[in-house]
Parts: sequence; structure tokens; C-alpha cells
Amino acid sequence: MNKLKIGLPKGSLQESTFELFRKAGIKIYADSRSYRPSCDDSELDITLVRAQEIPRYVDEKVFDCGVTGLDWIVETDAKVKEICELLYAKSGFRPVRWVLAVPENSKIKSVKDLKGKRIATELVNVVKKYLKKNKVSADVEFSWGATEVKAPDLCDAIVELTETGSSLRANKLRIVEEVLVSTTRLIANNDSIKDAWKRDKIENLAILLKGALAAESMVGLKMNIQENTLDKILDILPALKRPTISHLTLKGWVALEVILDESEVKVIIPKLKRAGAQGIIEYPLNKVIP
Repeated sequence: MNKLKIGLPKGSLQESTFELFRKAGIKIYADSRSYRPSCDDSELDITLVRAQEIPRYVDEKVFDCGVTGLDWIVETDAKVKEICELLYAKSGFRPVRWVLAVPENSKIKSVKDLKGKRIATELVNVVKKYLKKNKVSADVEFSWGATEVKAPDLCDAIVELTETGSSLRANKLRIVEEVLVSTTRLIANNDSIKDAWKRDKIENLAILLKGALAAESMVGLKMNIQENTLDKILDILPALKRPTISHLTLKGWVALEVILDESEVKVIIPKLKRAGAQGIIEYPLNKVIP
């Protein structure tokens, strides 16, 4: 049997990645200590490793493909092919930011003020390139974790990953500048892309994962309406969202079904009710494939 070797992130992204795959139709089973989970797709051979390591393993052809962040692709300078962007993170569906941060009372106001200073970060190579671009000479040291607590006693500044900024604020740090914006990517190595079966499998996986992500912000609506109110109902729905309409056995009535952005529904449902719609049902979606 053909097998696609795929690396998935162990750690903070693990649960949200498993949930995304579940919505894509692939159930992954692993306990907290497992690095070789099983799944209900017998053609996938999954290994869990840190997201930081996945680009290198894909580049070195240990994995055919993997899910990791743009930040780690740039940091490792891995020669991989980006198949698609997957806009999700550990606490929400948004990009994450690597930011330059300093203690609240620090005199550092910009990257130019870092001359001769010490910076702690896990993203060493990216930060060195960032400093070089800004023509600043500073010491950059690798941080093994808990980076937020190192300033000011162990370093002058940090470059750290943030989604909401809450951890930085809790440690009395302020953001000076944004160094890199990162999103999750599905990547593959060139040999795997050249293999017809693996290429099709990877592309199919991309379609399903992107469809699952697209469905996160969408819901379906079903309702029954009298035919003579159809124009009024259509005026309420967003212009680009044309519904499916089917006749009911009850004369003069039709069933209407439409896919909408979830953010629109709370405004639209009361209007539909007042316009005469009955039996309105809102339901979640697993995948939306354009």
C-alpha cells in the first residue's frame, strides 16, 4: 500500500491541528505521550514532532509533507514547497506575530536602540536578519523557553511569539516592533511532488483542510416560506448568496437553503422570521469547497 509520511506539530498546535483534520474527515488518535498516532486514513503515516523541526525533516525527505509555521520555514531556511496556507493557531483562526518586546520602563523605543544590547529569542536566524536589515549590531542568544521572564535581568529585549499579547502584558513587557507575521502552512518536498500518487494525495489533503477552514466561519440556513414572500426573503439575504429553492408538497410553499457567514446570521434570522419564514434551522458545516 502507498503511504504518505506526514509530520504534524507536537505541542501547542497539536489539538487544533487534530480538530482541523477531524473536520476535514480524518480522525487522528493519540494519547498525550504518543509520537506515532493512528488515524482512520490507512494511507497516512503520521509522526508528531515540534513544529520547529518539521521544515528540516521535510527538506531532508524524512517526511513527504508536514504542517508547520512560516516562521520555522524562514528560520530553518528549508528548501520546501508550500502547498497552501492554513490560517489557524493554537487559540484562534488568525496569524501569529513575532514581536520585539522590552520591559515597560525600558528606554528602547525602536530597533535602532538595540545597538550593543542582548536579545533573547527562539527565532535566532530571523532576528539576525532583521537586525542586519536595520543595520544594527547586537547580540542574539537562543532562548530555551520562558523568554518573557528574561528581560531585564538576563537580556535587554526579547523577540517572542504572541497571538493576543496577554502574556507579554502579564510580564510587564511592551511591544516595540513587529518582526514577522506567521501563519501555518502545508509543505512538501520536491521529490514527493514529483511522485504522481503522493502529489495527488497531498493536493487532496490541501483541498480538504482548506475546505474545513473555510467552513469555520460559515453556517447553513434552512427555512420554509410562502412563494409570494420569496422576493422579500431574497432581499434580506446577502446579494452574493443565492439560495437553493425547492417546492414543497404543500401548495404555495417552498424550502430555501443557503450558506452564510456566521457573523451575518444573528442579524438576518430575526428579519427572516418577521418576513414570514418558518421552521428556520441553522446548522454547522464541516467543509466548504469553493
